[in-house]
Amino acid sequence: MTSRLDFTSEDFFRDPPKTIATLRLSGPVVATRFPLVGNVWITTTHDATAQVLKDSTTFTLRKEDGDIAGLRWWMPAFVSTIANNMLTMDEPDHTRLRSIVDEAFRRRAIVAMEPRIRAIADGLAEELFANGGTADLVQRYARILPLSVISELLGLPLADRPKFIAWGNAMSSVTNFVSFFRLMFAFRKMRAYLEQQLQIARVQGGEGLIAELVQVEREGGEITPEEMVSMVFLLLAAGSETTTHLISGSVYELLRNPALRDWLEQDWSRAGLAVEEFLRFVSPVQFSKPRYVRRDVEVEGVRLKKGDRVMVMLAAANVDPAVHDQPERLDPERKPNRHLSFGTGIHFCLGHQLARIEAACALQALFTRWPKLSLAVAPSEIRWRRRPGIRMIAKLPVVAATLQAVDLPDDARSRSQPNTERPSRSGEAARSPAI
Repeated sequence: MTSRLDFTSEDFFRDPPKTIATLRLSGPVVATRFPLVGNVWITTTHDATAQVLKDSTTFTLRKEDGDIAGLRWWMPAFVSTIANNMLTMDEPDHTRLRSIVDEAFRRRAIVAMEPRIRAIADGLAEELFANGGTADLVQRYARILPLSVISELLGLPLADRPKFIAWGNAMSSVTNFVSFFRLMFAFRKMRAYLEQQLQIARVQGGEGLIAELVQVEREGGEITPEEMVSMVFLLLAAGSETTTHLISGSVYELLRNPALRDWLEQDWSRAGLAVEEFLRFVSPVQFSKPRYVRRDVEVEGVRLKKGDRVMVMLAAANVDPAVHDQPERLDPERKPNRHLSFGTGIHFCLGHQLARIEAACALQALFTRWPKLSLAVAPSEIRWRRRPGIRMIAKLPVVAATLQAVDLPDDARSRSQPNTERPSRSGEAARSPAI
């Protein structure tokens, strides 16, 4: 039996745990139809998700002939070039490319970038309301911060940042076939731009990851020119898009839950714990890329056949009651927090450390500069983009101070109260709210 669910609906994005709980009743792996992908199995539990992600021999991103699972016959050929990166590769090519970018990253100390990331966040927070009394936090803060950080990390010119923002907006707007083909024009420009930047680095050298990748290439790293373009494209896109929606989703939860916000502002050393829970609860990346089933196999008792396609639902793994106590509640002190927002197995997210630092810096800079920041509209007026696979707030209008009380629905108000059933830790100034 195939489940027919709209994974791009407002109802789904507004309250994913509700839809997921209903879907899980059909089994740990469910047949459905996914936008742009077609017929596919999806996982609904933590264990099923982990099994698929860890078994990279049975569940592969490519067919035996090398075709990528997510690509369709009608997609332009240059899309294949951009998609031909380590995120869509199986062994041994994945390890070959991963080792090259790992080497480049080792030459750039990510942790040492934290002061610079905080400085960028401070500057953006300062300018948030430069254009007036209301600002869209997505466009003026959450999108610009990770794009600024990754472009600086890559060594791309500051003057080109508006291009990245425009491309980022194009990627966020993909909701159907029409918008997908519009994105193709942006992809063409991005590919040409990145080819140019790589060539400049080969001739002139420079600072940043692009120059480091070129150096690894010179030292005998096994990577083709097309793979270099795809690698930089992946770093630029993956290094900004999902972090944008982690930041905006986290800010949204803090603005509509005063008790949680107060708890965090009392001690910013708690930011790391809070970010882990935002990763689990917000789950910006809802689904993985499709994988091919290379042999008949059982996943949590469900029989999949060779040739089937399966997508892991990270959002479902993150709200599985078999792993997380009261998963529908946002609890910033949740321990252990076995979320799978960065995946697992050979494709565990390369940029997990950077994303965590960016999110923590973004929240602290924003609420330190604007301690009375509030939503400019009621929470019920916030909308999510209808993009399958990623949970992203379309616009998040905020004001610097509470101009008018925004009424919260009764259920949201009740969920924002501290969890009095949980004893506070010894010596802690305030109990963390579980909402």
